[in-house]
Formats: sequence, structure tokens, C-alpha cells
Amino acid sequence: MKGFFIRATRVTPSIYFDPGKGLLDIRGKSSPENPLVFYRYINDSIDHFGKTDKAAITLNAAFEYFNTSSSKCIYILFKKLNDLKVERGKEIHINWYYEEGDEDMLEAGEDLSSFFNYEFNYVEIPEIKILGEMKEESSEN
Repeated sequence: MKGFFIRATRVTPSIYFDPGKGLLDIRGKSSPENPLVFYRYINDSIDHFGKTDKAAITLNAAFEYFNTSSSKCIYILFKKLNDLKVERGKEIHINWYYEEGDEDMLEAGEDLSSFFNYEFNYVEIPEIKILGEMKEESSEN
């Protein structure tokens, strides 16, 4: 089974999957026009991973934002991971990253975790500044 990398766009997160290391990393914004199509490859890859002899998978999820239609696809992904634990005995590790002060994203992770049979590790990270925002801030001083 091969891994893959999908570059982020303004409406889709970056996706890095390394089945050999048991690592799935998702970062950025998720608001594609058709999230079912975008997430299908990821979900299919998780299904294939479930058939391997790897004992564990770690998901690093660092969403800046996701819309309602993406939330359903994200739920499906987490359900697939839960199924790997329940049906195949795989260890599931979730690192849920959220920006400092982003209570909505923290709450989204807490809401997701309430549906599943594994714990989330919540990691607060410093707010990400975009170069244009930094210039605006410095000109205000």
C-alpha cells in the first residue's frame, strides 16, 4: 500500500498519508463544493489500511475551518477509524490541533470525540498569522 500527499487549496486541506508509519495528517480549511468526492480517496485508503498488519494509526487533525458538509465527511472518516479499533483491534491515536483561543474548533473536536471509542489528545497551538495580516497589524502600531 502506497502513501500519498494532496496539496492544500483555498477550499481543501492538505492530506499526508503514510501507511508504513501509520500516519494520517490533515491540515487547513475544508469547504470543497463536493466533500464526498474529496474525502472518498482518504476513506478508501483507510479501508485498505485496515487490511494491513499495522497495529496502530495516528491522525493529526489541524483544521482551521470546516463547513457543515465537510463535517459529515470528517465524521465518516473518524467512524472508519473507530471501526478499525472495534473490528480489527487497531490502536487509534487522535491529535486534534486548534489555534489558541479557537473555542469553536476545540468544541468541534470534543463533539466528534463523544461519538467514538477512543480518546482525543487536544493540542492548542499559537494562532497562525498570515503575512498580509502581519503587515496590517504592524501598520496600526
